[in-house]
Order: sequence, then structure tokens, then C-alpha cells
Amino acid sequence: MLKLLKNLTVYKWIVLAVVGLVFVQSMADLYLPTLMSDIIDKGVVVGDKNYIIKIGGLMLLVAAFGVCASIVASYYSSKAAMGFGRDVRRKVFNHVEGFSLQDFDEVGTASLITRTTNDITQVQQVVIMLLRMVVSAPIMFVGGLIMALSKDAKLSLIIVATIPVLMGAVILIMTKGIPLFKLVQTRLDRLNLVLRENLTGIRVIRAFNREKQEKVRLQKANKDLMDVSIKVNKVMAFLMPVMMLVMNLTVVGIIWFGGIRIDNGGMQIGDLMAFIQYVMQIMFALVMASMMFVMIPRAAVSAKRINEVLDKKPTILNEGAKAVDQERGTLEFDKVSFTYPGAEEPVLSNISFRAKSGEITAIIGGTGAGKSTLVNLIPRFYDVTSGTIRVNGVDLKETSIDEVRSKIGYVPQKALLFTGTIAENIRFGKEDATQEEIEHAARIAQAEDFISKMENGYESEISQGGSNVSGGQKQRLSIARALVRKPDIYIFDDSFSALDYKTDASLRAALKEETKNATMLLVAQRVSTVVDADRIIVLDKGEIAGIGTHKELLEENEVYREIVKSQLSEEEIA
Repeated sequence: MLKLLKNLTVYKWIVLAVVGLVFVQSMADLYLPTLMSDIIDKGVVVGDKNYIIKIGGLMLLVAAFGVCASIVASYYSSKAAMGFGRDVRRKVFNHVEGFSLQDFDEVGTASLITRTTNDITQVQQVVIMLLRMVVSAPIMFVGGLIMALSKDAKLSLIIVATIPVLMGAVILIMTKGIPLFKLVQTRLDRLNLVLRENLTGIRVIRAFNREKQEKVRLQKANKDLMDVSIKVNKVMAFLMPVMMLVMNLTVVGIIWFGGIRIDNGGMQIGDLMAFIQYVMQIMFALVMASMMFVMIPRAAVSAKRINEVLDKKPTILNEGAKAVDQERGTLEFDKVSFTYPGAEEPVLSNISFRAKSGEITAIIGGTGAGKSTLVNLIPRFYDVTSGTIRVNGVDLKETSIDEVRSKIGYVPQKALLFTGTIAENIRFGKEDATQEEIEHAARIAQAEDFISKMENGYESEISQGGSNVSGGQKQRLSIARALVRKPDIYIFDDSFSALDYKTDASLRAALKEETKNATMLLVAQRVSTVVDADRIIVLDKGEIAGIGTHKELLEENEVYREIVKSQLSEEEIA
């Protein structure tokens, strides 16, 4: 918690101002009961109206001063807390941006969302309370105690007797409640996970009529969170009634014994009323402290979860000094093997090949052969377990991630578009791309035709996830996004699967001319897509089963021949 609160140092002057204002407010609150005591004893009892008006006016002035201090303190404490929350969210987001896919898998996307939203909000709320109460509560407690003792030391023994009872109740309830707070956040993670899966997978759920089963799964996650939340609230619900009971019994005791002291002439009525006010301030300070005890443990759990993310070192660091431009447009795999963390067997084993500028290298193989894993190693989404990958003649580990990725135009297997216009989505590949470059990329990607038919052309809005365009249109826009970058290496990870054969053929013909000065790596399921490649790599169970042209592999490679036979007729093969 303290580690995270260091982010408040940029608001140190605001924090100091809040502390000063809260101090002024507390002093005003402590002074008011004394003034009230004077009005009763020296004004009301003796019937001095002028004194009542004089001290009453002073009370109004002190109260107004305290209210103004309180309002300004609230404003600045909120400003500091909200700024703190914004800064931490930005810090977490920027840090997570550097995570590899392996790091995302370890923490979990749903958990990262919860930590960035709910957990930071919990800490933010506590910061507001701390800024207001961490100064106010001790001043009110100590100041109230001193003033109560000054009014009547003997009657103060009642306070001495009740404070240990209150402190004991707070400690007991906290020890029961703290272990449950972490469980609440874990259950919230689970609920977010189930909800996210349901929302993103709604098409699959409906296609398989799994709505009822998914409702049950969500209800279980929801009920688990509800049960532990109720358990926490049950424990915490005891705190306030116990506090109020002790406070009221204390006031009854003060009035009882104070009445006796007034009868004996040992105390005045005004002093008793002031004494009751000071006792209430002491008790209120303890209530504020107890509220902090309720909030701080939960915030501490949230702070720990946030720090876990911030302290997590990315497995792939954005380091390296070499520039990736020694052999422009070359890609080399040298005895590369890769095993997913926690897996028993490697997904890729001893992969070696070299692709040069102007060449098309195609990768084909059955499901689970490791095709997508292979291309994910090139932009360093994962790091190789052994072996070396060289882009433009430089080992990926010897240069920065930014440098490597700036040379790559990547089209993922699942086309992903962002909310915004078509032009903005294509410009995602090159921030400063001109309208002419955007239109050229769309033309090569065979997207110009459907874009021109849209009402606003390139300024047409794309909905979240590209839900207002078809799968083939999404793929073509994703390809245009990579083309506008004009990189040294193009990676197409099964990026033509949603295209019809005519569009596929037109796109490949246009790409051949567009990418003649770059290397193209093409992952495909269709033989028709890879048949014209300069080099076809056949993957089988994570190993290279053969490398060659379509004609060479058809004659010599059994694995490739089986793939071809499953897709093409005898006439087409001939």
C-alpha cells in the first residue's frame, strides 16, 4: 500500500494544503463546545443577552470558517485522489503494454481488467479518506480528550473505561474481515472472466444452444461473489452497532454521573454539555478510525494486486542496440525450437530455413502443426526456447522489439478492427500515411470496391470488433493495414481464409507486384493459395517435413501430397 502511495508525491503541495485545511477545520470543531459552555454558564444562566449575542456571533464565525475549510479540503483531496487514480491506471496500462503473450497468459486478461478498474478504484477511495481522516481523526481524538480533561478530570474516567472496549471490538472485527477481502477480489476476477467469455463468445453459445448452461455458470460465479460479499458485510455490520451502543452508553454514564457532580456543586451545566460534545467528538474520531480500518485492509489487498502487475518483469524486454537493416528483407530460422510454458513437449522442433527479399515463402500443414506459433515468434510475441531467428541478418534478441516490429507487416489469423473510420483503421499500420497511400493499400488489398459502395467511403465508421463488416471485408482491411506500412517482411497468418477464390487470386496477383522488394511469409490452409510460392515449407507435428516448390513437393513429399489430394481433384493436380 505504502509503495503505491508514493505516486502521491507529485501532489505533495495539494496534500499539504489539505492537511492544513483539515487542521483548521478540526480546531474550529474543538473550539465550538467551549464557546457553547460559555454561553450557557455566563449568558443563559445569568440572563446576559448581550453576552449570548456576542459569543453566538463568534460561534457562527468559527463554524463558517470550519465549513469553508472543510469544503476546500474536500475539493483538493478529491483532486489529488482522482489524479492519483489516473496516474496509476496509466502506469499499469503502459507497463502491461510491454507484456509478452506469455505474461498475459500468466496473469489473465480478466484479472488485468479488474486490477486496472476495480482495484485502483478501491485504493483511490481510501486515498480520499486518508487525506481527510488521517489528520482529522487523531486531532479530534487527542484534542477532544485534552478538552474533556480540562472540563472535568474525574468524569473523564468514563472515557478511559470505554475506549478499550471500542478498540477491542474494532480489532476483533478486523481480524475476521481482512482474510475475506482477498477472496472478494478473486471472486470478482472469476465473474469478470465468465462474463467476458459470454460476451465475446455469444455467437458460439447461441449456435450450440448453450445459453442455459452459460447462465448457470454465470449465476454460480455471481453467487460465489455474493456469498463472500455478504459474509464480509455481516462481519463489518457488527462494527457500527457496537460503536453506537458504546457511544450511547458512554453518554448515558456521563449524564448520570455529571448530574450527580452538578448537584454536589463540582460542575456547571455548561461544562457538562461541553463535556458531552467533546466525548462525542472523541467517539466520532474513533468511528472515523474504524471506517479507515474497514477500507484500508480491502485497499491493501487491491494495492498488493496492482503492485504484482507493476512488479512483474516482462519476459521479453525491449532492449538491444543493433539496427535491423544489415540484410534488408531477409528472414532466417536457425535450429529454432519452442515450448509453451508449462507444456511437456515442444510445439516446434529444429526449424531451419532462410527467406530472401522478393521471395514468397509459404507454410502449410495440418491443424496443430505449429504454423501460427512459428509466425508468432517473428514479432517476438514469444521468445524461442532454443535456436536463433534473424530479421535482416540480426538476431531478434540483439535488437529492440520496437525496431524488429517496425520492419514487419503482420496480418493475424483472426482479423481485428478497432472502433473508428476505415481510414483510421488502415492508418493504424502507418500513423502518418497520406490519403493516397491509404487508397493504394486498399486497392491492392481488394478492399476499394466495397469501401466505395459505403455511404461515407473511407470515413465510414467501423463498429466495435468490426461487427458491421463481413469476415472477408475485415480480412482485406487488415491486409491493407499491413500494406500501408511498406515493411521489409510481410506475415500473412492464414489471412485469406474468408476470401472467395476469385478475390484470393486477384489479391495474390496484386501482392506479388506490391511486395517484390520485401519478403512474404504466407501461412495457409489452401493449397491453391501457396501453389505459386517460391518456397513451400511443410510442417508436420512441429517439424519440417519438407521444403521445396509445389512441383518438387508433389513429386517427393508424402505429407504434402496427402494435403493436395484432400483439396484438389486429379485434374487440378495434373
